[in-house]
Amino acid sequence: MNVSKETMLLYVVTDRTWLNGNKLHEQVEEIIKSGATFIQLREKNLDYDSFVAEGKEIRRITEKYKIPFVINDNIQVALTVGADGVHVGQKDLEAKKCRELIGEDMILGVSAQTKEQALLAEKNGADYIGVGAVFETSTKTDANPVTFETLKEICSCVSIPVIAIGGINEDNILKLKGSGIDGVAVISAVFAAKEKEKAVKTLLSLVKEAVL
Repeated sequence: MNVSKETMLLYVVTDRTWLNGNKLHEQVEEIIKSGATFIQLREKNLDYDSFVAEGKEIRRITEKYKIPFVINDNIQVALTVGADGVHVGQKDLEAKKCRELIGEDMILGVSAQTKEQALLAEKNGADYIGVGAVFETSTKTDANPVTFETLKEICSCVSIPVIAIGGINEDNILKLKGSGIDGVAVISAVFAAKEKEKAVKTLLSLVKEAVL
């Protein structure tokens, strides 16, 4: 599956913190039906079998709606569940090695915080860049902040799509306008919302304004 700028608009990363007894794949389906354009399954604490089982459920849903689906930092799970690709950070497996392992057809997303990291990721086969944290975030407390100027510089120096991530919500998303991003990645702005459908639709509307 190819990565287009349209598919990068509202990139949603999963988080089971706020499930409240609900099933993750059911919430993912609700989020996609509400307008999410890309899904990343991020699991840092699940055992392998549970990770695969969850991945297969979400894979079934993303195929149904023809939405790109990647796995965070686990190539084996991505290959086993038939995901569209993987997303790796700077502390994970390097992009070049990752591309060798997944082949040319799968999506490779890479996190970057500097122009140099972004250019290297593109050179080594990344299909898109995730830049952050652009705002303070509770999801990754060790994430160093990326300034608007750095975000803008990264967007202008690579030819692949760039999404901003980190602490983004409906109150601050328009602060990213003019940076050159192709979309935003959100976690708690959707998963912590009591009305997820409303949250997704609001964010999608705002991000369309932010990427102009």
